[in-house]
Amino acid sequence: MNYNEIGIKKLQEGKMEEALQAFGKAIDENPEDALGFINFGHILTEVNDIESAERAFQKAITLDETSATAYYGLANLYFNAERFTEAAKIYEKAIHHGLEGGDAHLMLARCFNRMDQHKLALPYYQRAVEINDNDEQAHLEFGIALATLELFELAQPQLEKAVELMPESSDGHYNLGVLYAVSTDRTEDALHHLKKAYTLDENNFMARDVYNMVASGLENGQ
Repeated sequence: MNYNEIGIKKLQEGKMEEALQAFGKAIDENPEDALGFINFGHILTEVNDIESAERAFQKAITLDETSATAYYGLANLYFNAERFTEAAKIYEKAIHHGLEGGDAHLMLARCFNRMDQHKLALPYYQRAVEINDNDEQAHLEFGIALATLELFELAQPQLEKAVELMPESSDGHYNLGVLYAVSTDRTEDALHHLKKAYTLDENNFMARDVYNMVASGLENGQ
């Protein structure tokens, strides 16, 4: 078992300090191997040593400019630091270099969302749900982004899928209820989901407020 494998094992066991030492030894043993720096960057991120983690990922990229995992680790670091413009560029590089799965697409969409560039987020949300149709969070966020742009017919199946995948999500029920209320004549369905939202989360005051508004309009024949 090499030091990278030892480090991963220690990390899985929750032994952060020992994992950090193992990855450090992996670098000392083979300083030209990008993998050691990638693993080192991940563990440094876990222990919140952000500056050192950034240097580790950047070193990995210097050693292997095609390492999708190195780009992804660095992009996550920037995203968590709210450096969304930088993160978006690096997520694009991770995708370009063949990172598997829909995570990078989802994170890139989130970057554009945080920058209020909702239209730019849409194709990446679309790709994320194409890659993993069971990603409930991707469906929810995709639906919200579409609804924000008033693309309600496109948003509806995404929000319905999100609620199907996570029926205990107050946020999912709230957004679906609001969509039904503002873009369809399915008032009873809107009320059902809005009530479900504040039943699941008693602090979801917006759901209760919208429910009362819709219910009042129904009573008044509006």
